[in-house]
Amino acid sequence: MLRDTSVANKKPFSFSRVQLSWWSVIVLASFITILITKCAIPTFDSSTLILLGISAATTATATVIDLSDQSNPALQLSQNQNGENFFLDILSDKNGVSIHRFQTIIFNLVFGIWFIGELSHNLNIHLATYDWVTCLSNAVKGSDCDYVNSIIPKISDNNLILLGLSSGTYAALKATENKQSTPGNSNANNAKGANDGIPTTVPDEANFSNKPAQG
Repeated sequence: MLRDTSVANKKPFSFSRVQLSWWSVIVLASFITILITKCAIPTFDSSTLILLGISAATTATATVIDLSDQSNPALQLSQNQNGENFFLDILSDKNGVSIHRFQTIIFNLVFGIWFIGELSHNLNIHLATYDWVTCLSNAVKGSDCDYVNSIIPKISDNNLILLGLSSGTYAALKATENKQSTPGNSNANNAKGANDGIPTTVPDEANFSNKPAQG
């Protein structure tokens, strides 16, 4: 589920799929935790939906790029190389660790940890002021449960823009990854270019030896 579509024996992990799974697990776990502890179904804030939308759009864009590259037989696809390990796979293209992947991973990791911390903090506040008896009573009566909606952290517009720009940069540069030449191919092309100016034939020594002497 987290690996690229690949012909390699050991398929590498896909960053875009890992990103979508990362946020999906965090949001789903938050939803289930509130449902169990508060006996109420929270309504997601629009920032949470936008966050999931960014991850889904990144995965969709990366999939389209991969399909486009696979249709070009002249390209050497990075996803067809054997994977090494989880972190190197999501950090690297075919030329090694890339800065655009690194910055996207850092942003998503930091905001994910912040999201979990804020959720835990908000949940502990509500648990300290709310008991199971009241919870079950409200659930039976169908009382208003708007208070649970404040437990899930709200992400500011600027932070959403930051995450969107980060994922957009990753998607834009991913489109060029398979079109870049590898160091090995670059050296081979340079050697070929250097040899183009060297004659590939040498004079036939036999012709000189058989040529009659001039007297």
